[in-house]
Amino acid sequence: MKTLKLAILGIIFFLTGVAQAQVSLDIHIGSAPQWGPQGYDEARYYYIPDVEAYYDIQSSMFIYNVNGSWVNRSQLPRRYRNYDLYSGYKVVMTDYHGKTPYTYFPEHRKKYAKGYRGNSQNTIGNKPGKGNHNKENHKQGNNKGKKHGNGNN
Repeated sequence: MKTLKLAILGIIFFLTGVAQAQVSLDIHIGSAPQWGPQGYDEARYYYIPDVEAYYDIQSSMFIYNVNGSWVNRSQLPRRYRNYDLYSGYKVVMTDYHGKTPYTYFPEHRKKYAKGYRGNSQNTIGNKPGKGNHNKENHKQGNNKGKKHGNGNN
């Protein structure tokens, strides 16, 4: 009887430990990058006008056109390797929830041309080595603007 109680007690401790281990393994897959704009937890995609690319928050992949085909890559094309994602403008696509945001690329390209700057954006995290207080952020405004959708605003 004593052995049975010890076995049951051991199983309870084991299951409690497993449950705690499962809870503590909370990995943030699909969380917004540190260079993403603050306040858009519900969005899945950003459109980055300067590089004519999308960023899929859920998969942490950039989506851009290569020789007529849209590809998913973990980094921007080589020609944009020095592009500053912290200071570059991101159009947050709050109205689109599909898997192919580039379906609307002609509209996005027209409405948000290279060099487009909407309302001021503060990034989620600080730029490595620079903080969040560089000249570019100060020139962009007061962060009291509207959220951007998929081009229907």
